[in-house]
Amino acid sequence: MTNKLLEDERIDELQRNGYRIIQNRKKFCFGMDAVLLSGFARAEKGEQVLDLGTGTGIIPLLMEAKTEAEHFTALEIQADMADMASRSVALNGLEEKITIVTGDMKEASEIFGKASFDVVTCNPPYMDQSHGLKNPEEPKAIARHELLCTFEDVAREAAAVLRPGGRFYLVHRPRRLADLICILKKHRLEPKRMKLVHPYREAEANMVLMEAVRGGGVQMRVEAPIIVYEKPGTYTREIYDIYGY
Repeated sequence: MTNKLLEDERIDELQRNGYRIIQNRKKFCFGMDAVLLSGFARAEKGEQVLDLGTGTGIIPLLMEAKTEAEHFTALEIQADMADMASRSVALNGLEEKITIVTGDMKEASEIFGKASFDVVTCNPPYMDQSHGLKNPEEPKAIARHELLCTFEDVAREAAAVLRPGGRFYLVHRPRRLADLICILKKHRLEPKRMKLVHPYREAEANMVLMEAVRGGGVQMRVEAPIIVYEKPGTYTREIYDIYGY
């Protein structure tokens, strides 16, 4: 595995354990949603974690720095993105802790086997087919639109690869909340925790973080929301803490 940068790639600091990540500005760079998910998700000592649709590999990299999970596996369908994520893992000397696999998340249970993981994370495409799309071949379009998989695919495969009592963590858009809950419950992933994210205290939520448990009981806790900005250009203390500043 070479750490040579390809055209348009750069190395960014992650502010955690000195870790760095390779990104390509013309393809897809991680956003705040992935960082917030890595702070919301829990992984205990000795647990096996799978990240579906890992993209740059940001979620397993950050969670490896923040948790005591035994191993992280990350699945990515785009071969060039998987290669870039693998080079980021090697850049940080984490080959024994994080494994990047090229493959389709719709086939996760076939690739890894059923009931193989304690935790699944996913920052899935937010936009369904009702949203206009200019170029379905672009990596950004694949990451943001349900082109290669739907949330139903994600939930089905998360449920299949989770052990009984295993936890599924996701970030999505609040406008699809009713749909998300219905699909999760259809696949016996019971929503247990939810946290809304607001750009400003007075603004409506633009993200939702959820934890669902495979075969869990019917009870969900709505936690205090995350406020991103105190004022334009200034994060709240909670955001600085999540980013590691």
